[in-house]
Amino acid sequence: MRKEKLLRFIPVLVICGLFSLLSVALVGQQFYGGYTPREKTIDVLPAGSFQTEGSDPGAECLVLVNSEEANSVMAEEDIRGLFEQIKVDAEFVDLSKETVFDYTGYDNIVFAMVDSSLLGQTAYEILDWVQNGGGLMVYFPPRGDYFFRSLASQMGVQESGWEMYEVPGFRFRTDLMLGGQGKDFIIEEPFESAHTLSLSDDCTVHMVSADERELPLLWQRQYGDGMIVVMNFGIMGKAYRGIYAAAYSLLNDAFAWPVINGSAFYLDDFPSPVPSGTSTYVERDYGISVGDFYTNVWWPDLLELAEKYGIYYSGMVIEDYTEEVESPFVPNQNTQRFQYFGSALLKNGGEIGLHGYNHIPLCMEGFDADFGEGYIQGTYERLFDYDYWESEEDMRASVEELIRFTEDLYPAVTPEVYVPPSNILSADAREMLVREFPQIKAIASIYFEGDVEYTQEFEVAEDGIIETPRVISGCVIDPFMEISALSELNLHYVNSHFQHPDDVLDEDRGAASGWEAMRGRLDEYMGWLYTAAPDLRNLTATEMAGAVQRYYYLDVEQQITEDEIILELSNFQDEGYLLLRINGREPKEPETAASGGTLTPLGDGLYLVKAEQNRVVIRRGANGNE
Repeated sequence: MRKEKLLRFIPVLVICGLFSLLSVALVGQQFYGGYTPREKTIDVLPAGSFQTEGSDPGAECLVLVNSEEANSVMAEEDIRGLFEQIKVDAEFVDLSKETVFDYTGYDNIVFAMVDSSLLGQTAYEILDWVQNGGGLMVYFPPRGDYFFRSLASQMGVQESGWEMYEVPGFRFRTDLMLGGQGKDFIIEEPFESAHTLSLSDDCTVHMVSADERELPLLWQRQYGDGMIVVMNFGIMGKAYRGIYAAAYSLLNDAFAWPVINGSAFYLDDFPSPVPSGTSTYVERDYGISVGDFYTNVWWPDLLELAEKYGIYYSGMVIEDYTEEVESPFVPNQNTQRFQYFGSALLKNGGEIGLHGYNHIPLCMEGFDADFGEGYIQGTYERLFDYDYWESEEDMRASVEELIRFTEDLYPAVTPEVYVPPSNILSADAREMLVREFPQIKAIASIYFEGDVEYTQEFEVAEDGIIETPRVISGCVIDPFMEISALSELNLHYVNSHFQHPDDVLDEDRGAASGWEAMRGRLDEYMGWLYTAAPDLRNLTATEMAGAVQRYYYLDVEQQITEDEIILELSNFQDEGYLLLRINGREPKEPETAASGGTLTPLGDGLYLVKAEQNRVVIRRGANGNE
């Protein structure tokens, strides 16, 4: 009888045991065990570490433009932006105002004009100068008139038609650009931008149109002792800077420029409140709630990718999705998922940064009027779909609450990077952040201009804030982002990407294809990136800021001899990185060829230089790389 009574209690004991195990699991999920944030490999240095007044070695390049031509005006803006990034000192001559100029004291000349006949006889004199050792770059296709045709043969053009060609995309015939081989890059809005032509056999063609015709778009030709590089492309802008930088690097025996050498992956709105209920596509593919999907599918998949590629995610916290814009701001008490995801992020070497108390950009009424596009025939039209903040005091109080919330949850963390919600940030709010929150060392918004978004370059602003723009986003890397990623890898040696947890819920961001497809596209992108640049450093957001700071201030003077390439670095601190193109006479044994630093071959004459001192000397090989 006693045995039967005991048997009746067994189910109860089992249930109690399961409940205890579940309680332990929940506690474990809440606190995720102990963690110690990974020690930063790159710190942000005090602003006083750098000399802001650089030396003036004199212009090394002459750029010829015409302010009365729209394409030339666009090219001048493009070249100025490019040269600021690769640290080329240049003098610009506007041929609509100045027809007599001295070109003999420069290393290189860049043609950026539609009407090349403005040069007259000087064009032939410049070609003689190139023949004696100068470098000439044609930045975009000039007008295909008789004058241009008289110059074209020296540039390697054998035959040229009168009509222009619509370039659907481009592909590379050489290893000129990292990640360029074996892939077509599609131009989403093509137009007639290239001359129809054929070239002589002594031209080295690097880039052609991505179609059966394979029209030459970028080539170089040895001309006497000098070099001519031609961009028969005609498409300009930030997304293509890396292609033009690669073209410019072909002009001389060797050319070096400072780079960032960093890869960062940001998770905006993470950690943040998890949406309740389910989603059309999550329900379709997994039959579970959004919360369970994030915990059991999305986050484990991201951690798997991180382990595969050595990535450290930088999560940007949103405390609540309330639309409140007046203080006081009610703290979010539902912190279990914040603790779980944030602790897991930190335990895996990641970083926590600031996004917002809520997801409303820090802007007061009238902010978007500054952009002008909001006023149409006297009627004001708002340019973004958010409420305005009532006052600067309210904006400050929201950031104070966010910092308190973050540091209470993660006591070992001091957030140093701010990402504006929706990449929108008013000038007043930016000034307030700098003044009131000195712990914020960097702002990470976006690289490409939008309607009202806060657009950045990789630089240090006058107020000391480090600008670390994100270049691409999401899991579905579209053709424009592919070109941008290629360009930035070859310009700054950088990857900067962000995504949101709710990308998988948004049809415009690829949700209809399902998470498996989205994850596959992200994996494909990461595979391309780390195959093209296996030495690219994986960094968190703050480490990226430190890398950008060092890059921005670093400058290089180069002396090239038959036997050596000497790089004299100013504003060198603890480390510095440069890309170096050597056009002929490469070192036979790169691993032992450099003093003051190390040299890593990247392919086709391109090297990554890690400077360990402010003077790096690279011993060149003799003919045949001996």
